[in-house]
Amino acid sequence: MVIAKKSSNLTAYLIGLISGGIGTFAYSPFDYWAVAFISAIGLIWAATFSEKRTALIATFLWAVSYFAIGVNWVHVSMLQFGGVPEIVSYLAVLLLACYLAIYYLLFSYLLQRFQWHNPWIIASVFTFTEYLRGIVFTGFPWLQFGYTQIDSPFWGIAPLFGVEGLTFLVMLISGYIVWIFRKFAKDRQYPTACTAKLVMILLIAFTSQFFSFIEIDKQKEPTTISLVQGNIEQKMKWDPAHFDFTVQTYSRLIQPLLGKSDVIVLPESAIPALEQQIEPLLTRLDQVAQMKQSEIIIGTLYQSQQGLFNSAVVLGNPKEPYSLYKSARYNKHHLVPFGEYVPFGQLLDWMREIFVLPINLSQGDFFQAPLLVAQHRFNMAICYEIIFGHQVQQNQKMYNADYLLTISNDAWFGESQGPWQHFQMARMRALELGKPLIRSTNTGITAFVDHLGQVIAQAPQFETTTLTHQLYATKGETPFARFGHWSIFIISGLCLLFGIFKRSKIRV
Repeated sequence: MVIAKKSSNLTAYLIGLISGGIGTFAYSPFDYWAVAFISAIGLIWAATFSEKRTALIATFLWAVSYFAIGVNWVHVSMLQFGGVPEIVSYLAVLLLACYLAIYYLLFSYLLQRFQWHNPWIIASVFTFTEYLRGIVFTGFPWLQFGYTQIDSPFWGIAPLFGVEGLTFLVMLISGYIVWIFRKFAKDRQYPTACTAKLVMILLIAFTSQFFSFIEIDKQKEPTTISLVQGNIEQKMKWDPAHFDFTVQTYSRLIQPLLGKSDVIVLPESAIPALEQQIEPLLTRLDQVAQMKQSEIIIGTLYQSQQGLFNSAVVLGNPKEPYSLYKSARYNKHHLVPFGEYVPFGQLLDWMREIFVLPINLSQGDFFQAPLLVAQHRFNMAICYEIIFGHQVQQNQKMYNADYLLTISNDAWFGESQGPWQHFQMARMRALELGKPLIRSTNTGITAFVDHLGQVIAQAPQFETTTLTHQLYATKGETPFARFGHWSIFIISGLCLLFGIFKRSKIRV
């Protein structure tokens, strides 16, 4: 009996480890979206295991395996650019995975505490624990299951309920599969009613792709947009000895585009210097762009009385010559913890010297007017903050921009899967909001994405190049653009209230 129990526990732990570890294959660059369901089945099976202690341990192992493999790219920047020993970089990834596992332990604990097995309630609990993961300590909403479904037959859920709705769907379907398996194992009878409900959910999710909210606005002329990928190695970028090389590279790439493209977009902090230091250079570029009737968006480091900002500024505006303190700009709002600032003030400031952390940047406003360039409105997000769908959605709702624009520098993470996961999340913003997305990066992935989240043009990674495309604006509004994640939160809240009152006695 004891041996059987130990064997059962060991099986649960192994299932947790394996099903968590394979989860990364559901995301880019692998894109095996069906693996997300296999991984989620393993998570739900572990979290609802009959013995509470075993369930918690198996869930913890699932989460640690899931994140230690899924975000292992974090160690690349620490190892290559942070100057830390290799073992320390991997330990840091493990520590991050253990922290993120806390939210999954909470998920499992709540299911165990209230003995919830209903798939709707399981998906609802997971929705709220994922929400916490996305906001606590500024949030880290990386590797949400919903992102894996952008190329699946269920992508139509995103314009309705966002990535959170797709995550809910993955957990709901996986919960029903676990429920059916356990019913069959217990009663030795196939649960026909449960299977019928699962089939109905699959059919509804599949047909959601045929709902039409957005159409291309052919009454307006397309905008010719060029993206510049400088491909400056991260080790070289901030080395003063290579400053001239960087300037010459971008000058060479921009020159043929002037007068041919309406908008030219450069990556995040393209020129490695404070904007004040390169003001004469930007003034000359502004004058040339005006003369050639092109406008330029360039990422800079901008110092003002309010602080130092990761910023983007517009050059070439025919009505407003470039001015350091007056030109239209966007200042990054959502900063990277330990990358662009050290949280908790002086409490963790000692980490700066150990990990060679940069100086603290200041935070831009949550709501910022879109950049008006070539008579079009661009809803901006710089690098990391494109993964925060609520911020992008709220700005889109307030200002109704024509395009989504994100500039980035993923050179920090080399040839790892990190840049691909980042790009996949950026694509989701386009699908959620029904707006074309433009993504200009230093080393890739530089691309144009249509309003359905599909890549329509992409530059090769790690090549010094440009990418030009004529992009139409769209008209219409998705339900998610109007209501944001509140729709799926209301559904989840109602399911939880139902579960609390019925205490899991609901017939599935």
